[in-house]
Amino acid sequence: MKLAATSAISVVMALSGCSESIQPSVNPVGLKDAYQQHFMIGGALNKPQALGEEPAAIDVVIKHFNTITAENEMKWESLQPEEGKFTFDVADKMIALAEANDIFVVGHTMLWHQQTPDWVFTDDAGQLASRQVVMQRLETHMKTIGEHFGTRVQGWDVANEVFNDDGTWRDSKWYQTLGEDYVAETFKLADQVAPHAELYYNDYNLFKPAKRQAVVNMVKDLQRRGIRIDGVGIQGHYGLGYPDLNELEESIKAFAALGVQVMFTELDISVLPFPEEQEQGADVSIDLALQEKLNPFFDGMPDAELKQLNDYYIELFAMFLRHKESISRITFWGVNDGQSWRNYWPMQGRTDYPLLFDRNNQPKAAVAQLIEMAKQH
Repeated sequence: MKLAATSAISVVMALSGCSESIQPSVNPVGLKDAYQQHFMIGGALNKPQALGEEPAAIDVVIKHFNTITAENEMKWESLQPEEGKFTFDVADKMIALAEANDIFVVGHTMLWHQQTPDWVFTDDAGQLASRQVVMQRLETHMKTIGEHFGTRVQGWDVANEVFNDDGTWRDSKWYQTLGEDYVAETFKLADQVAPHAELYYNDYNLFKPAKRQAVVNMVKDLQRRGIRIDGVGIQGHYGLGYPDLNELEESIKAFAALGVQVMFTELDISVLPFPEEQEQGADVSIDLALQEKLNPFFDGMPDAELKQLNDYYIELFAMFLRHKESISRITFWGVNDGQSWRNYWPMQGRTDYPLLFDRNNQPKAAVAQLIEMAKQH
């Protein structure tokens, strides 16, 4: 049963040890309500939010989102930092918040080349471990988290970012130790450990034709082999006017034609200029030196850029609504601007404004416009 907002907030305050209550927003309509007949609306929660330490952000979550993803707390380095030592406390508290508010939980992620401890790929001699050893570690990890979370997690990002932009396999340690078949093996295992959950592939720059085709080929291969895959997550790490929405729309059509769900999983729109020497994307290994000229809005975003941001969100959602029969979920990568990873990538210390809620958890103008758009559909 779904609790009333004030009751749900009380649950969060109890989890965090705080007794002070929060008043719900006076606006009776949230994004999740407006888009209920179209697709789910969600956000990624960080550790303080999962622990109930940011009550104003939790108010946004409860009012506007009906699906949440752990930004970092369900990645391998968080759940099993040392071999055999699992830590579930933060993830469990996030799931308790979701259960109290009838929120769909997405686990992120079972397999990724980043934020996976080095020990996973290393043998006793400090060399790259054998395929057998790495596969056994992968099986142990997935079975343990599958058994622990059970039906409390309704969807899993099974494999994350396995292709380069040109469509070739990323030369990750997963690829080096397990070979090209590792994605198929991971999806087979995911179906065993989480048979009740939806299983997704997740990646960025999927508007690029070569990368799009690589994912199409991978999904077709899994389907031919009878291996379950339920959806493709298109990471939406974008900028003002980027990417080409025609190419993005082609990707929606291509994945929908495979009979799988299409979802936008990590949506944010940077308003900051991007370094000329660096191609846009979401490669978290990039860490450039801070340049003052690339941090122009440290004391606030001008009205012109705010309008561009709002307009681009409207343009994106207009496209989403055109394909609402194919799209199952839109998840923003964060709750508010202050939380967003875009403040730290591709360089540390910038001030960005990529989400629909500002640093005070107040909605930007686009929120009301998006709600009105949903009503019209």
